[in-house]
Amino acid sequence: MTRNDCPLCRTDGGRLLWRDSLCRVIHADEPDHPGFLRVIWNTHVREMTDLAPADRNALMRVVFAAEAALREVMAPDKVNLASLGNVVPHLHWHVIPRFADDPHFPNPVWGEKRHDTPHAPPPDLEARLAAALHALLGAGRGSENA
Repeated sequence: MTRNDCPLCRTDGGRLLWRDSLCRVIHADEPDHPGFLRVIWNTHVREMTDLAPADRNALMRVVFAAEAALREVMAPDKVNLASLGNVVPHLHWHVIPRFADDPHFPNPVWGEKRHDTPHAPPPDLEARLAAALHALLGAGRGSENA
């Protein structure tokens, strides 16, 4: 996949909550898993080791802030972190709040569904997550809707 046909190079990849010059945090459209965030490196690289050590540290700072924001806003039972990129080989991290009552728990989010009702998100989820990210990471550029 080249930059020209990479969906994470062409679009934000979801609803933008926070962004700086290096990466962005988006709220993914995953109806079974409200609060599913992705931390996406802004330029097209495939792997963590494609980044300079300082850039790796900067990216992980944002991943950890996304986890902290989810814990503050949603109080999940667990948070799953994963950098897969098998389908879209553009460096990004999944930061997924997990709840004992989510459709797949304790299975992975791509595993067998155990029931059909997703965990209910708190009101104003995106605005609250964006505010928490801004408090943790400082002034990036976030969505006007967040």
